[in-house]
Amino acid sequence: QVQLVESGGGLVQAGGSLRVSCAASGRTLGSYYFMGWFRQAPGKEREFVAAISWNTGNTYYADSVKGRFTIARDSAKRMVYLQMNSLKPEDTAVYYCTADQSLNRLRAGGPDYWGRGTQVTVSS
Repeated sequence: QVQLVESGGGLVQAGGSLRVSCAASGRTLGSYYFMGWFRQAPGKEREFVAAISWNTGNTYYADSVKGRFTIARDSAKRMVYLQMNSLKPEDTAVYYCTADQSLNRLRAGGPDYWGRGTQVTVSS
């Protein structure tokens, strides 16, 4: 089993920045894994935000965050980060860390592993 634990959420003003982190522990993820972030706002469905290949470092983003958010990984520390800049009130959500062997399955919302989430609130 793999455990994913998010941290770094909080309250920030619109236009500000915040970085959330995800620590992976337990069974070692293979290099073919993808790590990603989802978010869920109150009353809305969970949506894909970003993903990164553990092996190549290739990144993938939702159109709504492209150019504002950056996903990165530190393989040695088994950490994944989501740097969020130019935050908007509509970015307010619980942010979840995910992991899966399939990028398509991850993006579709069905990854093997989920964290418990961290709250990000952007005030206007």
